[in-house]
Amino acid sequence: MASSLLKRICSRLGLATVLGAALLLSACDQQRIDELEEGVATETDVRTKFGEPEKIWDAPGGGRTLEYNRQPAGTQNYMITIGPDGKMSALRQVLTPENFAKVQPGMMMEDVRKMLGKPMKITPFALKKEVDYDWRYRRDQQQMIFTVTVTFDNDYRVLRTGSVLDSQGDGGNHR
Repeated sequence: MASSLLKRICSRLGLATVLGAALLLSACDQQRIDELEEGVATETDVRTKFGEPEKIWDAPGGGRTLEYNRQPAGTQNYMITIGPDGKMSALRQVLTPENFAKVQPGMMMEDVRKMLGKPMKITPFALKKEVDYDWRYRRDQQQMIFTVTVTFDNDYRVLRTGSVLDSQGDGGNHR
């Protein structure tokens, strides 16, 4: 009984720590975002504020998109586009219901990654020949955290997507 109580307390403290870290990270990000102006800030300015990107993607028209991942503790992923002139042309938080709705069966994993950024968690299911990618996000600044799962087949093509309320703080992977 004491062991069970201790596990519940630690679990709740762990969730509180994760949520606290996410809120702090979010506040820091907002300050950084406020200090960058589209069409004025350079790639150097972006890297000074955000650090090294998780990944750099080629953008249409000769630009580059810098991926800044806030998973697993956070609920945002940022894509910052630098135009061919070296200036920031867009800064987007990409974990939104609108972007998740764009994920369709048959899409390639790399296209999903370019749209959503690195997932919070990747879970392979060898016997089913599937792999789940999970992203955590907060819908419209609500306190509730949702987890979206995109399931890929062996060829890394989207099979299906799903969303759950992440009430346990464990990434919502309740298959």
